[in-house]
Amino acid sequence: MLHIGAHLSSAKGYLAMGKEALSMKADTFQFFTRNPRGGAAKEINKEDVSSFRTFASDHHFTSLIAHAPYTLNACGKEERVRAFAIQALSEDLARTEFLPGNYYNFHPGSHVGQGIETGIQKIAEVLNMTIRPEQSTTVLLETMAGKGSEVGSRFEQLRTIMDRTNYSEKLGICLDTCHVYDAGYDIVNHLDDVLEEFDHIIGLSRLKAVHLADSKNPFASRKDRHETIGNGFIGLDAMIRIINHPALKSLPFILETPTDTAGHAKEIALLQKHYSE
Repeated sequence: MLHIGAHLSSAKGYLAMGKEALSMKADTFQFFTRNPRGGAAKEINKEDVSSFRTFASDHHFTSLIAHAPYTLNACGKEERVRAFAIQALSEDLARTEFLPGNYYNFHPGSHVGQGIETGIQKIAEVLNMTIRPEQSTTVLLETMAGKGSEVGSRFEQLRTIMDRTNYSEKLGICLDTCHVYDAGYDIVNHLDDVLEEFDHIIGLSRLKAVHLADSKNPFASRKDRHETIGNGFIGLDAMIRIINHPALKSLPFILETPTDTAGHAKEIALLQKHYSE
């Protein structure tokens, strides 16, 4: 079975997101833990959480992905930026325990001129301040496109962050197809080679989820502009190979494409059609 969903608005609550996902024939979804541009998180509605957990069980949902706000920069230069990263991560990881055993995805951050090594060290320090050994949530470092001063566009950088984290077993990777393609990993012509490299550097057992998006820009552009499935430089054939690859096909796939619910439903139907059990 293809485990696939899309990024949904959390404004109406968990049960509403579950129903929207089901309407698209999805069995997972991703949502922001708070406003993607920052700010305070809404109070958890325990009744809504309870209703969703029953709904998700009844409809056989797989793992969900909570997504950190884009403004969370664990390796920012300014102290206030780092302070927000620590606060948001701490709060979000406490909140995800209301839906235990799922994933929390975040962009490693941008070193803003401090250098990759400093960026990596600061990210690890923030993770060491916020990850708790008793948490059931797995924190996912997302592969990045390498635009500007982003950290995480190379597998080696992600592995180094993991190695410097006290509770590394609580960490995993979310592979973003647009990002890795834009970063210079040729998943169109050499998917096996890319996954072998990932396995050698990080280990495929640490790969927990995939963001599916085509790319508006050509290979190794370092731009990070997502496109709908099959309408970019990655193309539909490569997407079909990705969802059917033995190392990937059992993972949750999240559509991060620039379209609406109806568009996501069409993409899900298209990919389901080409998925081999």
